[in-house]
Amino acid sequence: MMINKHSLLTIFIILLTSMLLLSACSNSNSSSTTGNGEIESPVVEEPEIDPYEALVMEKNEEIELTPLELTSYSEDVGATFANPSYQKFAVDGQVVVEGQIEKHAELQTDFVWIKVTTNVDGPTGKNLEYYTPIINGTFKQEIHFYNGEGEYQVNVQLPSMDRENYYYSTAKFDVINVNPEKKRDVTFTPYGYEAGLALDLSSSYVEENGVISLKGTANLTDEDTVMITLKKDSDNWKHVIPVKNGQFSYDVPLFFGEGLHELEVLVPDENRNNYYRTASVIYIHNLSNEVMMPITYYDMYIKRGVTLESPSYGGEKAEQTYFVRGTIDQSAEFAQETTHLYITTELDGETALEVIPVENFVFDGEFHLRFGPGTYKVTLSVPEIRERNSNEFRYFHFAEFEVESVAAVDNRNLLPSRGVQSDDPIIIALANEITEGASSDREKAKAVYEYVAKNISYDVEKLRTNDFQWDDSALKTLELKSGVCQDYAYLAIALLRAVDMEARYVEGFTRERHAWVEVLVDGDWLTMDPTWGAGYVHRNEFVAEYNEAYFDPNTAEFEKTHKRNGVAY
Repeated sequence: MMINKHSLLTIFIILLTSMLLLSACSNSNSSSTTGNGEIESPVVEEPEIDPYEALVMEKNEEIELTPLELTSYSEDVGATFANPSYQKFAVDGQVVVEGQIEKHAELQTDFVWIKVTTNVDGPTGKNLEYYTPIINGTFKQEIHFYNGEGEYQVNVQLPSMDRENYYYSTAKFDVINVNPEKKRDVTFTPYGYEAGLALDLSSSYVEENGVISLKGTANLTDEDTVMITLKKDSDNWKHVIPVKNGQFSYDVPLFFGEGLHELEVLVPDENRNNYYRTASVIYIHNLSNEVMMPITYYDMYIKRGVTLESPSYGGEKAEQTYFVRGTIDQSAEFAQETTHLYITTELDGETALEVIPVENFVFDGEFHLRFGPGTYKVTLSVPEIRERNSNEFRYFHFAEFEVESVAAVDNRNLLPSRGVQSDDPIIIALANEITEGASSDREKAKAVYEYVAKNISYDVEKLRTNDFQWDDSALKTLELKSGVCQDYAYLAIALLRAVDMEARYVEGFTRERHAWVEVLVDGDWLTMDPTWGAGYVHRNEFVAEYNEAYFDPNTAEFEKTHKRNGVAY
C-alpha cells in the first residue's frame, strides 16, 4: 500500500502531539527524582482549621442537638424559621435569625422583637434587644455577642395581629459563643428605623478619650433636629443637633469623667411637636478622668441656626480673655440680619456686656473676664431683629457655660470693653498726643475732657430718632466727630484707659437717660461729663460752647441735675 506525503505528515503530527501530552503528564506528577534516582513522595499541605471553628464542632458534638421548637403562635401567623435549626448549639461569634411569616399583612407592627440575655454581667449589662424589620413577610437578623464568650439566651417575639406594639414569644434557643471577642451591635428602635437613622459606628460599645464623634444620616428635613442625652450615674445632659441634607454630626464631650457614659440618640415624634423618641443607644467607656462642665443650650440655638464650635464644654481656665467661635446657618431665621452676638459675663453680682461681630455667617472673637479671678457665668445671645430704632439692646440667650479666670488682678476699669477700644493703635496714638506734657493724672484727665468736649458735636437727630447701633463706639465717634452722651463717654473712657488711667461708664438720668465718666485720680473717683461740657441744644440744634464746669464738678451741684444709677461694663 502506498502512503502519500500528506498521510505521512498527518501521522507525524499525531505522534508529536502524543509525545507532548506524555511530557505534560509527567511534569504534572508532584513526585520527583533525587540525584540518586530515588522517587520522593509528594508533600501534601493540610488545610489550617480555625481554632474557634474547631471548638464549635467539638461543642456541638458534646451537645445533644435537638430541633428548634416554635410556640403555637407560630401556627397562628404561619411563621417558619430558616435559622437557627436547634434549641441549643455553639457558634463562632455570631448567629443569624431568619424566617418567614405567611400572615404578615395581618400583623399590627412591622418588626420582630429579639431579646438577647446572658447570666454574666458585662460592660453594658446582660441584655441587648433588636427590632428587626419584616419585609414582604421575611426577616433576617445577624447577632453578635456583646460580652464575648459564654452562654446566651435568645427570645424571638412576633407582633400581635390584634394589638399594636404587642408581641408574642415564638421561639427560644440557647447559644454558646466560643469566641472571646466582644461586639455590641448598633441597634435601632422602630422609631429609629422609621426615621431612616444610620450611625457611623461599627459597635454600640466603644472606648474614647474625652470625646466621641457622633455622625449619622436620617430621612429628616432641614427643619428637624436630632436630640442626644448623655448619662453617667446621676449626671445627665441633653442637646439638639441640626440636620442638614439628611446628615448630622457633633463631637460629644464625655463630661462626667472616667467610666461608662450612655449616649441616647432620639428622633422627632411625627405626631407630637417638640417631642422625641429613643432611636438608638450607644455606650462609651471614657478613658479620660477629666470632668467637664456641660454647656446649657436654649431653644434659640436651633431657631437662629447657631453652631458653637468652641468651646465644646464649660469650666475651662483662662486669664483675662476667652474665645468663642462658631457659625450661623445661612438658611436660619434672621441669619442675614445677625451681624453680631452679645456676650454677658457675670461674677459675684457684677455683669459686663460685650459684642462679637458676625462676618459671612462666622463669628470668631474674644471677650474679657474683667472682674478678676473667679468662676464666671458666660451667656451667649443673638440680637433681637427689630424694625424700629431703639436706645436699648434686646437679645435672646442661646447658650450658657462657666469659665474660671485665673487672672491675678481685677482690671475691670482698664481693659477694653464694649464701645471702648482702648487697645486700638489709633486711640493709643491720639491719647498719647493729647496728654503729652501733662505732669499728673489730673492734667491727663483734664486734657481728655477738653479734647472730647471741643471736638465732638452733639447728634440731635440720633437722639430724636433713637438711631442707636450695636457698633456705636469710641472709634466710630472719632470718625463721625459726633454722637450722643454714650458716644462722648465711650471716647473719653477709651482715651483715658489708653494712657493707663482707670475709667468707668456711669449710667444715670438728667431730664432723660444720660451717661458720663468717672476716672480714678490720685486714689479718688473724679467725675466728668464731656457731653454737657461741649455745649447745649437750642431749638433742636446743637450749640457748641465748651465749658469746664462739668470737669470735677461740685458734687452737691452736680447731683441737682444728674442722678447716678450705677456703672455699666
